[in-house]
Amino acid sequence: MSAAEAANAAIDHLESMSALQPDLSEQYQNLVNLYQKKLWHQLTMSTIEFVSIPSSTLRTTAEGINSYHALFEKVILPIDKKINQLNLARIASFVAFSLLDDPPYKDGVAARAILENLLEKRERLGPAAALYTEARLGLLGLTVLARSGEALTTESSVKALESTKEAINKGRSVLAELADTESEAAIVHSAFYETAMTYRKAVGPPEAYYREAIQYVAYTNLSELSQDERYNIATDLSLAALTGEGVFNFGEVVAAPALQCLEGTELSYLVELLSAGARGDVH
Repeated sequence: MSAAEAANAAIDHLESMSALQPDLSEQYQNLVNLYQKKLWHQLTMSTIEFVSIPSSTLRTTAEGINSYHALFEKVILPIDKKINQLNLARIASFVAFSLLDDPPYKDGVAARAILENLLEKRERLGPAAALYTEARLGLLGLTVLARSGEALTTESSVKALESTKEAINKGRSVLAELADTESEAAIVHSAFYETAMTYRKAVGPPEAYYREAIQYVAYTNLSELSQDERYNIATDLSLAALTGEGVFNFGEVVAAPALQCLEGTELSYLVELLSAGARGDVH
């Protein structure tokens, strides 16, 4: 397919989705406008915003296909060389995870394929986008495993967890080379530590989970998480700090913005315990 044909197909798809989903017409028409003007950065940022809220914008096409997947295949991939590679990886991640809630794809095979296919272009992606993609692939695998209800001691679970551990260890050295001052660094750090944190929540020990989680909250805009997600992280982080061996800096935990969501809840005593520990008041 020529570039002109691909462009026409992309615009036709966006127009058809605009007509099919009237309540999303404004968003789709905005993507049409940006595509026609070849404003690739604005297009990718608008796409990221669009696919980051599946509860509002995820639908099916006239053919019954996941609408994010169709958008990725018909609009984003044909221009993948023209856009920021980390943004490409972020869009791919949102699309992949959206497939996990789609009954035919709950096994994660199609979702994994999206990210694995992207990693085949590792050299073009560059270290930041490649590490982000690998981290999200690892988190996807952990998510599928958790949803399956399969015991962590089965052969397939052990193999999956070991593979994730190896990827985390390998990625840590790459992460160290990304300067914190780089604009992309926070996004990549957040993705990496979310995967490492989730892995450690599954296998332990608490102090290892704590080390990964405290880094995750440091690099993550918590306002972008749901209330339930913030509550769960705050609870897990508090319990890990209290039960983990060698965790003495309770002040670090108390200062974490994540803990604010526990105030006024039935678990507010965790914050009180950590605050007392930080003050040295353990009587």
